[in-house]
Amino acid sequence: MIHETRVNAMIPRERVGVLIGPKGSVKSTIEQKLFVDLEIDSDTGSVYIGVKPDSPDPSSALRAKDLVLAIGRGFSPSRAFSLFNDDYSFDIVDLHDYFGKNEAEIRRVDGRIIGREGRARRNLEELTGTLISVSGHTVSVIGTFESVSIAKDALEKLIEGRQHGTVYKFLRISTD
Repeated sequence: MIHETRVNAMIPRERVGVLIGPKGSVKSTIEQKLFVDLEIDSDTGSVYIGVKPDSPDPSSALRAKDLVLAIGRGFSPSRAFSLFNDDYSFDIVDLHDYFGKNEAEIRRVDGRIIGREGRARRNLEELTGTLISVSGHTVSVIGTFESVSIAKDALEKLIEGRQHGTVYKFLRISTD
């Protein structure tokens, strides 16, 4: 099938099964709700997204790409499906931008963002109204444009080494 609008995305091969879902349910939900076709290469993790001719929204391929990338970056399908909401956006913070390929430093910061038993990540989500996933060298955020921006500011402060309490205080002030 030829599509006017077509975008590509890459996800880790180990996340392809999550994107497809049991009996193709996740893939099919994305295709039906966004009027797109997903072609998934499970050997490489390449995903080709084409807009169906009857789509009411030609930009749906870009929304589908965000959804695919969110699942690829560690969000469960149910959390990623919040991107069906037009008011929600998705963004990725790449820790390579801060630490290059220094894996030890990236692991340390991953731990700071997640916190003991996931408490820091949960606090960030609650204080910003976002969803956050830490996967490999990336931290991904889903929420409204404004809440994603606030969450990214908070993440940057944690990456720079600020105390968790200081960041939470900043968030309480920013979200009032």
